[in-house]
Amino acid sequence: MQTQVPFRTALRVWAKIGCLSFGGPAGQIALMHEELVERRRWIGEARFLHALNYCMLLPGPEAQQLATYIGWLLHGTKGGLVAGTLFVLPGALLVFGLSWLYASFSGLAWVAALFFGLKAAVIAIVAEALLRVAKRALKSRAQVALACAAFLALFVFAVPFPWVVLTAGTLGLVAGRHAPHAFPVSGAHAPKSAARPAPAARGAHASSKPADVRTDGPSVQADSSLADEPVVDAAFAAGELEHARPNAARALRVLVTWLLAWAAPFVLILVVTGRESVFFDVASFFSRAAVVTFGGAYAVLAYVAQAAVQSFGWLSTEQMIDGLGLAETTPGPLILVTQFVGFMAGWNHSGEFSPFVAGACGAALTTWVTFVPCFLWIFLGAPFVEALRGNRVLASALAAITSAVVGVIANLSAVFALHVVFAEVGRFEWGPVAIARPEFASLDAAALALSLVCCVASLRFRTPLAVTLALGAVGGAVSYLLRG
Repeated sequence: MQTQVPFRTALRVWAKIGCLSFGGPAGQIALMHEELVERRRWIGEARFLHALNYCMLLPGPEAQQLATYIGWLLHGTKGGLVAGTLFVLPGALLVFGLSWLYASFSGLAWVAALFFGLKAAVIAIVAEALLRVAKRALKSRAQVALACAAFLALFVFAVPFPWVVLTAGTLGLVAGRHAPHAFPVSGAHAPKSAARPAPAARGAHASSKPADVRTDGPSVQADSSLADEPVVDAAFAAGELEHARPNAARALRVLVTWLLAWAAPFVLILVVTGRESVFFDVASFFSRAAVVTFGGAYAVLAYVAQAAVQSFGWLSTEQMIDGLGLAETTPGPLILVTQFVGFMAGWNHSGEFSPFVAGACGAALTTWVTFVPCFLWIFLGAPFVEALRGNRVLASALAAITSAVVGVIANLSAVFALHVVFAEVGRFEWGPVAIARPEFASLDAAALALSLVCCVASLRFRTPLAVTLALGAVGGAVSYLLRG
């Protein structure tokens, strides 16, 4: 029989993920892992990491690209569009509204108070997901060593993110030829012939279907060996995912379609305002950033801040810091801080338009040119990435990248936790060492205590995600009221 997730069910889940995706890339990856791998079993652990590996190689927000990739696996192009859009939309609407309030009333202290407790809860959610992913992804001593090395390279020596991933991939390629047991290949990284388990006795596990899955549509020969597999893995084993097969003609159509979509705002700007407007500068700069910014939002904030404040003068340093705080305390990719920058650029340089209209145009342009390339990278490259599962040497490279990704997530988690618990985080530099150094005098005791409470609840008592977030929100509200 054909196994699939109802599109309406997927729509609700992607909307839920978009509304709850706090905590930057580490928190968002943790949330998707919890919802899609652990709870619903729509995608297997190994294939989830396989998709994440590819997204980590791309410029732009890896969590949004991962959502697009999984949505594409489940329902083709429309699934990828819905998953990627809903992952961004709630946060984008919230950031837009808060940007307008900020520009109109000069301040976001109440926003920080509102979301204070949620950030503490996210630390617990990220810690739990990191432990879970590490346990399942690191199968050999070499993988553990590579994960630790990746964390140290990023957190202690500030090695550029692309070099960490490329080095891991290169080590995996070499190991695949000369030491194949160093990076064990399993699951989604395994050859296609190994992707399907040995048939079980007919009727075995007949009632073990994942939640939120239906079995309708065109009838094919039933196979009980697929009953216990995650939905995507079972669909691959049954040969149902035609859209996941590489096709040169389709790839060309995807390339042309999304390049035209990417270029469309430039044509509109040239017709309406001309080349010298702030809108052209906003669209041009963030289009370049979408291509060259690897390693997620944390890796690109300095680049964006320097250009926006010093080169273009779109906003002040204080406004940039406030925008970062806004993006960190709202759902959606942290890169949505660029939407705040685009809004302030339009608001402060409105020209013949009203500040609100110019700000709205700046925000919309920034969001469009930042995220349209993300869909291009996924829809163009994902079928070819899936085809690489059959190459053992390349699979070894991806397994090595998986190990490095555990270190990457650990680094993102540590950076996020430091910024939640300490109000001021500087940097200690000595030779090649460049490590984050919190100002201990700025320790937020309430944030630390609330984070520990949420960690105990999540790790010791296994509280559900919604309960952990609610615990953080209530604790944050109480702390704010006690502070007066």
